[in-house]
Amino acid sequence: MLPGERPGQHDESGDNPSASVATAGELFGLVVTTDALASATSDRAWLLAMLSFEAALARAEANLGVVPADAALAIERCCHEPWDDLTPAALGRRGRLSGNPAVPFVAELRSRLPAGAARWAHFGATSQDVLDSALMLVAREVLDIVITDVGRLATAAAGLAERHRGDIVPARTLLQHAAPTTFGVKAAGWLVAALEASEALQRVRRERLSVQLGGPAGTLAALGPPGPRVVEDLARGLGLHAPVVPWHTNRLRVVELAGALTASAGVAAKVALDVALLMQTEVSEAFEPAAPGRGGSSSLPQKRNPAMASAVAAAWRQALGAASVVVGAMAQEHERAVGAWQAEHQPFTLLARSAGGAVAVAADILSGLEVDASRMEADVRLTRGLLLAERATLALSAHLPEPDARRAVEQASQRAAVSGADLERELRLDPQVADALSETPGDVFDPAGWVGSADAFVERALAFYRRVNEVG
Repeated sequence: MLPGERPGQHDESGDNPSASVATAGELFGLVVTTDALASATSDRAWLLAMLSFEAALARAEANLGVVPADAALAIERCCHEPWDDLTPAALGRRGRLSGNPAVPFVAELRSRLPAGAARWAHFGATSQDVLDSALMLVAREVLDIVITDVGRLATAAAGLAERHRGDIVPARTLLQHAAPTTFGVKAAGWLVAALEASEALQRVRRERLSVQLGGPAGTLAALGPPGPRVVEDLARGLGLHAPVVPWHTNRLRVVELAGALTASAGVAAKVALDVALLMQTEVSEAFEPAAPGRGGSSSLPQKRNPAMASAVAAAWRQALGAASVVVGAMAQEHERAVGAWQAEHQPFTLLARSAGGAVAVAADILSGLEVDASRMEADVRLTRGLLLAERATLALSAHLPEPDARRAVEQASQRAAVSGADLERELRLDPQVADALSETPGDVFDPAGWVGSADAFVERALAFYRRVNEVG
């Protein structure tokens, strides 16, 4: 609601409470976002951004002598006053006639102004100018929130990488035990992905948020020679960039924005999926932070479900669907599109809420992640040395022809899988292999000795994190 709106207030149709329309979707929608994101992308936020555009436009045009100063002052004053009798639902219904809410919005603005000022409101602009600029203003608030939460995700991952850099865990490829690694390396992977997602978000925030002002055909003909300078003054007033030319049908900056948000949600989804898999009963190596009622089942009291990971996964899927609409709107006709830019606003709102919600919940997961290092060690030994098959092959290859070494390990691995015996025992049943193993220095079957550059990679990830935070 705009300032001064009353809960349950009816619009002019008299059919439905506007508040019930404005809050539609909260039952499910608020599960996959945060209150901050819901507020930043609310109907009220969009309308306030549209009002900010009109106020800044009038001021910029007055500064360059395009509209009278007293008219601009009246427009600014009107844009900053509460519109107590207008609801977003009413404006949306009126927008059905024009295909977007900007047309009735401008009509409403003019109706609230003295006659001498009304003709100068929205002067030289077009509906898309209002909504594109509002999109950039809303996006700026969204990006500030999401960048902060991606930072929390990175900080939590950095802490896990440092604390668990030496804890051995099975690396899993195609969901199967592959070779030993460390939980620190796993967390380092999350960390670097979060830092890279943050870089993409910050680049969009820093470079790609531009004001839109082109007028009906992208020429600003009504403004005359001062047109480009009005754009620059308007951009300064709103804290946005001035584009080289109007971008009515060049939607690259919108797609870059959607891409950065979607990528950050994808990073969060990867983290959440890993945690959900680690929480499986048969694995039990890490758990979401416990809280009263979290992860409970409506029928099975013993369950500790990955509820937070489920929310991230749901948000990711919604973000992906919304992003596809935004990207699909890139192909637009000539100077103004038929339905393409008009399709962006609601999907962008869903994308911002769901992508940002995914990141926020993933950050909460890692911030309180419960790690069971002893269970990880037990799982490393679960397959009785099979995780060291690669190491055994390389060790034997120093004393036997490589094909023979590989064949011996493959056959011993197959026998071990069937018999339940250790790989080392099965290998030593072959006297030639046993002799080769006895000549190999060190313990071939110590998992801690076969994690390669794991610690170095953790340190590299932590150094990257420290550099980013020093610059920031």
